Amino acid sequence: MRLTTKGRYAVTAMIDLSINQTQGPVTLKSISDNQGISLSYLEQLFSKMKKSNLVEGTRGPGGGYVLAKDVDQISIADIVVAVDEPLDITECEGMQNCREGKRCLTHGLWSELSEQLYSFLSGIHLGQLMRESGIGHCEPESDQRFVDVPMLADS
Repeated sequence: MRLTTKGRYAVTAMIDLSINQTQGPVTLKSISDNQGISLSYLEQLFSKMKKSNLVEGTRGPGGGYVLAKDVDQISIADIVVAVDEPLDITECEGMQNCREGKRCLTHGLWSELSEQLYSFLSGIHLGQLMRESGIGHCEPESDQRFVDVPMLADS
C-alpha cells in the first residue's frame, strides 16, 4: 500500500496554506511556486477540499484560499480522504468479496491494517505537524500536550 502523490500533495499544500494564510487568502499559484506542484493539479485538489469544507475560497483581486477550520481541527486523514485517496488497503475495498465473491483468507489482516492507518492519520492534525516541525507560527488552542506518535521502523 502506498499513499499516492494526490494525498501527499494535498497534505503539503495544506501545510503551505496554513503557514501563509496569516497575510490573507493564499493563491494556488503561490502554493504551486512554493511547493513545485502543478497549478492544474492543485486546482483539482482544492476543489475537492472545498467540497469537504476544509478550505474556503475567495474570488477576485486579493482572492485565494484560507483554511475553513482551525489547524487543530483538520486531521491528515481528513485531507487524504477529501481528495479521494483510499485509506482502505483491502483488495475488495472492504466489501469482503475478494476471492470469487467471498472473503479472502487475509481480509481481516488488511482490514485491520486499514483501520490502523486511518486511526494513525486521524490522530495527526495540521497544527501538530507544524509545531513538531518548527514551521509557521502555530499555537495550540489549549494547554493540552500532544502525545508523541510512534514512528514505524523501516524494515
